[in-house]
Amino acid sequence: MQSCGSALCILIFLVSTFTTASKSNSRSVTVKFNETATLPCSGRCSSLARWTVSNKPTDPLAECDQTSCRSVKEGYQMIHDQYLKGNLSLIITNADFSKRGWYTCDCDKKDVCDVCLQIEPLNTTVQIKPGEPLLMKLHISDPVKVLYNSTGTAGPSSGQICTVDGGSLQCNAEYKQRMALFSTLELRGVKPSDSGDYIIMDNRNEEVIHTYTVTVHDDQPCPFRDQGAVVPAWVFALTMVTLVVVSLVLVVMILRKRREIQRH
Repeated sequence: MQSCGSALCILIFLVSTFTTASKSNSRSVTVKFNETATLPCSGRCSSLARWTVSNKPTDPLAECDQTSCRSVKEGYQMIHDQYLKGNLSLIITNADFSKRGWYTCDCDKKDVCDVCLQIEPLNTTVQIKPGEPLLMKLHISDPVKVLYNSTGTAGPSSGQICTVDGGSLQCNAEYKQRMALFSTLELRGVKPSDSGDYIIMDNRNEEVIHTYTVTVHDDQPCPFRDQGAVVPAWVFALTMVTLVVVSLVLVVMILRKRREIQRH
């Protein structure tokens, strides 16, 4: 699917507004990852109304006529009651990054609406120990690039560090031996200087997909577990005297209690 960066969405919106009078709606919709998206479209249609991915006009996702609505592909639907009232909106469940892009609604093969679906970039904060691997999801099958922004002066230089295209992973010399591609992208043997932001970006559309804010830190010893601490002799002696005095007091109290019981 052809994705749409925010600048591209605005450009196509302006072109559509001034050059295609037959389209009543051309807009952009942004939702959070895996939430339900509604692509709005208004217009009376007395025949077949259907939604397609804009660059696949012969491959319908959902459609309605005067009798009923049909979900041609799972995860896409139109509502018949709304269709009869002139609401031709498309509902997309679990909108992930693979569903970004332009969608077209047509009525009797005439375009009515163009809507660009965008997904909000993901942000994840990671705290990790030195030596552990950093795992990063790519989310899309399209080519991506990995950018790194260091948060410390001792860190590696910032900028693009890797590209992923299908099963091919290309990294610069600094990361070539440390990066591996499985179901996720793995940075091996992290160290404190690796702290920073790792940005997964759609290479074709310059869209940020996921930002990992990473902090690599050593475990600090608990200040109350200082094995080298020595208890002063006077503290030890005072503690022992206190225990003896308390014990004697308890013994006296117990003996007095017994005597009172025996008298009664």
